[in-house]
Amino acid sequence: MSLDNQDALRVLHAAFTGAGPHDGTDLIRRFYDRWFAIDPSIRDLFPADLDGQRAAFGHAMEWVYGELVAQRAQEPVAFLAQLGRDHRKYGVTPAHYDTLRQALYATLRSQLAHAWTDTVEHAAHQSLNLITGVMSGAADAEGGPAWWDGTVIEHHRVSRDLAVVRLQLDRPMPYHPGQYVKGEIPQCPRRWRYLTPAIPSEESGAIEFHVRAVLGGMVSTAIVGETRPGDRWRLSSPHGALHVDRDAGDVLMVAGSTGLTPLRTIIMDLCRWAVNPRVHLFFGARYPCELYDLPTLWEIASHNPWLSVTPVSEYTGDPPWAADYPDVTPPRGLHVRQTGQLPEVVARYGGWGDRQILICGGPNMVRATKAALIAKGAPPEHIQHDPLSS
Repeated sequence: MSLDNQDALRVLHAAFTGAGPHDGTDLIRRFYDRWFAIDPSIRDLFPADLDGQRAAFGHAMEWVYGELVAQRAQEPVAFLAQLGRDHRKYGVTPAHYDTLRQALYATLRSQLAHAWTDTVEHAAHQSLNLITGVMSGAADAEGGPAWWDGTVIEHHRVSRDLAVVRLQLDRPMPYHPGQYVKGEIPQCPRRWRYLTPAIPSEESGAIEFHVRAVLGGMVSTAIVGETRPGDRWRLSSPHGALHVDRDAGDVLMVAGSTGLTPLRTIIMDLCRWAVNPRVHLFFGARYPCELYDLPTLWEIASHNPWLSVTPVSEYTGDPPWAADYPDVTPPRGLHVRQTGQLPEVVARYGGWGDRQILICGGPNMVRATKAALIAKGAPPEHIQHDPLSS
C-alpha cells in the first residue's frame, strides 16, 4: 500500500481538482489557514493578497497528483526539485516543509472525511513525504545563490504600456538563452512576477527585461509606470528549457509583444556562431508602433543572413498616442509588415512541419498559434513554448 495504489491516489487527486464531492479551492484555503495557525511566521513570507499564491499551489498539487496517478514520477520529481531550489528566495527553511506536510495532511484528512481509508492514509503519507522531501532535499543540495539582487540603471517607456528595464546585478547570473526568472520589486514586496531576460547572460552582471503592463497586474503596472533608476530588484534562479538545437534543422519563431524577449535572447546567442540553421521570426503586436524592437531586429538580420523577420500588426495604422513614443519603423530591408492576427498570418506562410517551432507570448496567442500550426501539419513534438498559466 504505497504510491503504487492508483485508486488511493485518485482520491487525493480529486480533492485538489474538485472532481469529487469536495471543493478543491476550499481545500487550499483551509490548508493555508491551518499552516499559518501551526507556524504564524510563515505568513510573513507571502503577500497580503493570497489569491494568486493559493491558485498556483492548487494547480501545482493537482498536476503532481495527476502525474502520480498516471504512475509518472520522473517529471514531478524534477518539478518539485526545481520548486524547492526556487523557494530558497522566500527564506523557506527545512522546518517550514515539516509544518507544510503536517498542515496539508491534516487538511486532506479533514476534507476527505468518509473517503479517508487506510489505503488513502498510506498514499497521503507517501506522497507528502515525496513532495516535501524532494523540495527540501533539493534546496539543501543547491550550492548557488538563493537570489540575485540588482540595481535598475535604465528605464525606457517605449510604448503606452511597455517598458525596457536594464539592471546591473551585484553578481553575474548564469542562465541559458530562453530561460526566465521571477522578480520582486520594491513597489510590490513579496509579489513575484515571471520575467524573461532579453539579452544573453553577461559576465558583467548586466541584464535587461521588456515588460508590458497587464490589465489588473500590480507588478507589471508598477514596473512600467513607477520603476526608476536606483530601484533595487531581487531575482530568482532561472527556469525553463526553451532552446534551439543548432543541429536539428531550420527554425520558426513566433513572438507576440514582449513574448519576443526569450526568442531575442536565443537569436543574440546564435550570433556567436558563423553557421546557423535558418531562423524565420514572426513578431506581432496590435499596432505597428508596438513592434517596439524592430530596429534591433533589423540590425541583427542585416549582419546575419540566416535570420528573417516578418513584422505583423493587427491594425494597419497607429493610434494618436503613438506620437508620444519613439518611432519604431526600421530602415528598408526587413520583410514587409503583414496585417492580421498573428496565428493566421503564420499559418498562411505554410505548414512549417519541417521546422523547430518556438512560440512565445500570451496564453491565448500561444494556444491559437499552436493549434493553427498543428492543423497545417506541424508535429506537436516539434513545438516548444513555456508552461501556460491561464
